[in-house]
Order: sequence, then structure tokens, then C-alpha cells
Amino acid sequence: MDLQVLRSFQAVAEGTTVTDAATDAGITQPALSRALARLEDEVGAELLQRVGRVLRLTPAGRVFKEYVDGVLDHYDRGRRAVSEMVHPDSGVVSLAFLHTLGTWLVPRLVTGFRRSFPQAQFELHQDGELGLTRHLLEATADLVITSSDPGHPLVTWRRLLVEPLLLAVPSRHRLARRRRIRLAEVADERFILLKPGYGLRDITTELCREAGFTPVVAFEGEEVETLRGLVAAGLGVSLIPSSPDVAAAAESPIRYLEITDVRGARDIGIAWLSSRAVPPVARRFRDHALRASAGE
Repeated sequence: MDLQVLRSFQAVAEGTTVTDAATDAGITQPALSRALARLEDEVGAELLQRVGRVLRLTPAGRVFKEYVDGVLDHYDRGRRAVSEMVHPDSGVVSLAFLHTLGTWLVPRLVTGFRRSFPQAQFELHQDGELGLTRHLLEATADLVITSSDPGHPLVTWRRLLVEPLLLAVPSRHRLARRRRIRLAEVADERFILLKPGYGLRDITTELCREAGFTPVVAFEGEEVETLRGLVAAGLGVSLIPSSPDVAAAAESPIRYLEITDVRGARDIGIAWLSSRAVPPVARRFRDHALRASAGE
């Protein structure tokens, strides 16, 4: 049994054909088939079963794969740790972040960091609030940039900045000529929100509650860009993060109004797993992000 056979088993178990897995491993398809058969002999059970033209995991295979995933993950993390010890300035920063931050904040932080550490590499993941916490807990990211403290006992969070939230209305809306508005003034409007489980959804409903009403939900989406598109189509209003791309959208079919009666803003912060050491290059990126947010 060797690591390459385990990687090939993992790939086939996750849907890759034996032919493609063999190509990735640099061997012939018959050679890989024999290697998988030897693996089953060593384990003492049938791991893969042909169903039609594809191989599927047997019950024993599903159990075995859980341990294979762990072995390969520990091996890869061990290699990475050694590499980062030998070359601390050229490791990989595994970073997960909210979709809306990928258009401005993350590129800005990465560009600034690479000026000092040009050999650093980045592995980037985009996700919603709940998914970001899972990235930390499942060790698929060293750092996450998210809105508000996840509130998890194993996660440490530090604020980077406060991002304003603006009320987005269609350009032909009755309020489109206004620059500022009390959120209570749109209590009777139809709102376009992210689906439950997203941080911006919780913030929006809480701000509406503070303004004295429960929003009437017209549509739900999974990305802020979807919210913008529905607002532009005249289907409702929405609270949108005021990132630079919003501020520059003077010619868009949407108008953005400042909210005056409640705190129209959300915290943006960086988080990491308290119980796991942050790799050197990721630690340097974290410190860079915190310094940049402090204006240093």
C-alpha cells in the first residue's frame, strides 16, 4: 500500500473514472486496476463495486475512505508544515471569505501582502457565513474573512473594519431622488433578502426590527449580486453592503440611500481556529490584514 494508490482510490471513490485516475497517477488503467485489487486484498474486503459503467463504494469502502481521507489530509498538512518551516515566506495561505468581499477587500489585502512576500501563494474559497465556520472546523482554511463574530467557542475573531449598509432602490422608485432615509419609511415596501443562514439576512431583519417592523419578503437569493439584479428589475428594495463597486455605480439602475435611524453597517473581521496553530505565512497575512485595517 502506498500513498499514490490511496490517492487513486480516493479519486475513484469520489467519482473519477479509473482511466482518468490512472492518467493522473501516470500509470496505465490495467496497472491501476491491479493496484486497487491489491489494496482490497490488503484491507480484506471489497471496497469498490461496479454499477453500470462506474465504480461505487461498498459499505466497507465508505468506512475505509473516511480513514483514507484522514491519512492523506494529515500527510499533506505534515508536508506543508515542513515546507513552511524551511521556507516560511513562500507557503500557502488558505483563505475563505464572503462572496461580497471578493470584489474589493480580499484583492486589496492579497495585493498588499504580496508586495512584502511575493513568493506566498493563496488558496481561496468563497462561501456564506455558515460555510466559513465549517472551513475552519474542517481544516480546509487557515483563515476566514467574515461579517460579525461567528460566536463559536473554538474560533477567535478580530474586527477589520465596519462596512456601511445602504438601502438599494430601483432608479425609478419614489425614493430614488433621496440621499438619506429612515429605514422605518420603507416598512411597507417589499424586501429582497438573502436566504436564511446568511449573515446579511440576519442583520437586515434585525435592523428592520429595530426600526419597528418586520420586512415583507418578496424574493430570496444566495448572492448579493442576485439581490442587486432583482432591485434593478423593480421587484423590491434591499440592504446592500457599501463596497467601492457600489459607490462607483452612479449610472446603474439602482440608487443607494444612507440609513439614518438605525446603525446601517456590519462588522467585517478575520477569524482562525484557536486550538490549531496558524501556519507561519498565514499568520503573517493575518497580521498584515489587522495592520491594514488599523491604517498602519
